[in-house]
Amino acid sequence: MSVAGLARADDELFPLPAELNRDVDFWLAVFTDYTSDEGLLHDNRNLAVVYERVSMPASVSRRERQRRVGVRRKHYQSILRSLGSGKRANLSEDEQRVLALWPDDVSNSELNSAANQIRYQQGLSDRFREGLQRAGRWRAHVHESFSRLGVPLELAALPHVESSYNPGARSHVGASGIWQFTRGTGRRFMRIDHVLDERNDPYAATVAAGELLAYNYSIVGNWPMAITAYNHGLAGARRAMREFGDTNYVQIMREYKGRTFGFASRNFYVAFLAALRVDQDPQKYFPGVTAEPALVYDTVELPAYLPADALATATGISARELAQHNPATQATIWQGSKHLPKGFQLRVPGGRLQAPLAELVANIDESVWQQEQLPDLFHTVARGDTLSEIAEAYKTRVSTLVALNNMGSGNRIRIGERIRLPAAGPAPVAVAAALAPAPEPEPEPEPIVEPEPTAVLAADDEQVIEGSGALPDDVDDGDGTTVSTARTSLLSDPSDYTVAADSTIEVHPLETLGHYADWLGIRTQRLRDINGLAFRTPVSIGDRLKLDLGNVNVSDFESKRVDYHRAQQDAFFRSTTIRGLREHTVKRGESVWVLALRQYKVPLWLFRQYNPELDMHRVQPGTVIQLPVLVTAAE
Repeated sequence: MSVAGLARADDELFPLPAELNRDVDFWLAVFTDYTSDEGLLHDNRNLAVVYERVSMPASVSRRERQRRVGVRRKHYQSILRSLGSGKRANLSEDEQRVLALWPDDVSNSELNSAANQIRYQQGLSDRFREGLQRAGRWRAHVHESFSRLGVPLELAALPHVESSYNPGARSHVGASGIWQFTRGTGRRFMRIDHVLDERNDPYAATVAAGELLAYNYSIVGNWPMAITAYNHGLAGARRAMREFGDTNYVQIMREYKGRTFGFASRNFYVAFLAALRVDQDPQKYFPGVTAEPALVYDTVELPAYLPADALATATGISARELAQHNPATQATIWQGSKHLPKGFQLRVPGGRLQAPLAELVANIDESVWQQEQLPDLFHTVARGDTLSEIAEAYKTRVSTLVALNNMGSGNRIRIGERIRLPAAGPAPVAVAAALAPAPEPEPEPEPIVEPEPTAVLAADDEQVIEGSGALPDDVDDGDGTTVSTARTSLLSDPSDYTVAADSTIEVHPLETLGHYADWLGIRTQRLRDINGLAFRTPVSIGDRLKLDLGNVNVSDFESKRVDYHRAQQDAFFRSTTIRGLREHTVKRGESVWVLALRQYKVPLWLFRQYNPELDMHRVQPGTVIQLPVLVTAAE
């Protein structure tokens, strides 16, 4: 399709209201005019107001960068507060310049508010140019996958916003890969564990991103909000649409006050539009830039479990290089504590082998292949891990882990700590007596990590590419504090877990009166009394229930409720992934409860996420329902 043809499609699928032009222009400047060695001090609400171009070389530390930004912020805060006091005469040169940035009718209150809205944005033009080059490696795959899934090809521009198409991108909150999936959201569509992490494989992650975007669109019904939900979450996007209208994008971006609808969420769609404009006409913004050619691989599906060293021997390619070309594989495979899993799609660079890959793999001696995966002996604690989650993941009990690891009463675990698992047996007596972690029988080889020139080491020793995307997880919102965007597994859950202004909630699957009473710190009977419920009368999905918030505040109740659902969903998606979508037209006499639970084996809470507007108690024949296709993960 020509650029002109794409532009026409953009107008229809990706509308740009005139009021948002200034926002797109801001991001165009960030992407094309400012390098990563500089940035902009700007107003975080009116992006047309840019106070200063700030030099910020890469050699400057994070602390020094914050100090420099703080000094210049205070300078402009003083000016804005002076102007906000009503001063309009005898202005200094800087005061005149700042006042001229605002509309002629700007009020004193607006200027005073602006003093708390000064934000620093790093430039990204050099990284965007690199992203345009790297995107060529996977462009054909992205287009093929999105065409098959019915997703607009223009969404191939989204990784420019998320990661600059850097497959090594890691965020401080755990998002990973070119599509920046968090672990919880990614597990819905990919395998993510200590053997494989498909978020880091651009091919698998691209399919998952297409499925997620298609799902978002099926829920919200338009692409601007489907894209916004990719960053902000479906529940928040639906709340904004209920408040302002499905397509009132300007008011949503300008006026919606969702608790986590910060700078990143407000700007995600307009940043995408700016990235799309550059992606469609790269020569206009980066003359001479050339996309890298598509990667060419020989591939084969492994028929059984295979030790990594045997594969290296068979192909004549080092384990380090094999790891680089199969980025979904975890270090456990190359350290030898896990085999390459059965069914794994192995990639080897085309033209590197003396014989076809399938033939080399088929010639590996039968005695080398294994019918089972190696048992787990240890678990290395990652950010966000809890002892109960570790126990659940390895199908054991917390008490067993506590005993095996000689933990104290607090059961505290640290990032990087190695937790002994049941298959490793009890800790040696001498170690147990000293209450120290058990030594391993043999030292393991060093993990193989593909070097990235822009990588820095995070506190938990994970590779983090700082500032790899336009809207990082930790953003300076302008008041000197850092706001973390809450990107969790519930981003893909459209359910509204908030408390309404009248202190009522909607009942969701998995919830009981006992849960509510526990989160509220009251007796279950109290809830029955205020809702007129007879003893033993259960609550029904979709009902509205009045709460007694006398003992807890709304925020605490909502947090406990969300944490409960997050734990349930995380546990489910550790062993189950979504591999497609099917539709079913309800026939006379059919029950959606029976269809979901028995025929299609979909839990009610997940069924409702795919059909959030459906009244499950009043389903008429002819109603079309959506059902995710679920696959249980193999070891």
